[in-house]
Amino acid sequence: MPNIRLFIAFRLLFNARFYYPVFTILFLDYGLSLAQFAVLNTVWAVTIVLAEVPSGVLADLVGRRLLLIVTSLLMIAEMALVAFVPLSNPRLVFWAFLGNRVLSGLAEAMASGADEALAYDTLVAHGQAAFWPKVLEMQMRIQSVGYIFAMSVGSLVYDPAAVNRVIGWLVPGAMVTLQDTMRYPLYLTLLFALLALAVTWRMREPQGVAAGTSGRGAATTTAGIRLVFQAGKWILATPMALAVILFATTFDHCLRMLATLTSQYYRLIDLPEASFGLLGSAAAVLGLFVPRLARIMAERLSPGGNVLALGGLSLVSLLLLPLFIPYFGALPVMLVFVGLTMTSYFTSHYLNALTDSSQRATVLSFKGLVFNAAYGCIGLAYAGVIQLLRHEQISQHPDWSPELVADQAFKAAMGFFPLYLVVTLALVALWCLPRLRRGHSRAGHG
Repeated sequence: MPNIRLFIAFRLLFNARFYYPVFTILFLDYGLSLAQFAVLNTVWAVTIVLAEVPSGVLADLVGRRLLLIVTSLLMIAEMALVAFVPLSNPRLVFWAFLGNRVLSGLAEAMASGADEALAYDTLVAHGQAAFWPKVLEMQMRIQSVGYIFAMSVGSLVYDPAAVNRVIGWLVPGAMVTLQDTMRYPLYLTLLFALLALAVTWRMREPQGVAAGTSGRGAATTTAGIRLVFQAGKWILATPMALAVILFATTFDHCLRMLATLTSQYYRLIDLPEASFGLLGSAAAVLGLFVPRLARIMAERLSPGGNVLALGGLSLVSLLLLPLFIPYFGALPVMLVFVGLTMTSYFTSHYLNALTDSSQRATVLSFKGLVFNAAYGCIGLAYAGVIQLLRHEQISQHPDWSPELVADQAFKAAMGFFPLYLVVTLALVALWCLPRLRRGHSRAGHG
């Protein structure tokens, strides 16, 4: 099935971005400030939230292949904007990065759900839906290989000293500067975007899917609104689908918040900055093995059993992190990434199996919307907690330096995560379990 191979290739090319290991310093080296960096990434997150569900509706109405082609074109545009922008005009640089963040958010939203829906419906059309867990495992493992490659190569080509050593062997006397090399990860990602376009162009809409899917019927505003309400109503009326989304959101936004804090955490457990990239690659290496473990768990354990296992794993990591164990404190960070990978696998596994083809991309987009909204909320809450803790530390220790105050506030904030996870999981369980029991009861009577 070519669509399956192309789906895996698209996920690899779309997500293996060479600038990820130098993401923050890339913005700064282009002349932007940290405040502008924060604003630009807020724009990115808001764009995803606003475009998530509409893009899923479009995928179900006009076809998943068309939306993925547009996604690849957006990726090409977003990378070209910053790869070729001149540095002489700081205002132009800011607007180029603003356009990059908007286009990147749109691309993320459009890819979310559409690629999975096309791949899963391809399996359904061939009577092979049972193979989705194996496809998902293979996709995640290959994506991890791509991530390792992008992390290693991206950080290497960004360093002018490393690039000059290589150039010196090939062309003696030739030299490049940081203003040259900081564009190299962008050029490589642009190349992957062009390859992604070639991959999506070769995709084909699966045959035999439900009527009204993949371009059947006029893609009118009325039809789109109807599909949004239909998918939302179905999620609320299907206890298992609602439970999958809510439990997955609880794990995802908590663990993802911790994943964004890893560089500061590593510094406070006495790890040298040179090791951060190696640890990122180590987390990606785990991604080669965790999907297979998740597939075995999905096949042998009930959904409730997997929630308990994932909850136990997450809670162990969250209880160990606040200890800030020198050097070995990196191990619970690895557990955080394991938990994130398992959450992604289980969500896709259960939600695709539950959802009808006619609204699959829309339902998956609802999931993405809830994930990103929850992540935004915990980010705001974390910022508020940090601010309160900073004021508390200053009032108790007025002689401390600002750096020490910030470090102690960070350490104190880390202790809130275990309780937060337990409380949110308990609230989700109290909401979902009675509805799941009533759903099983009705199914039994039927």
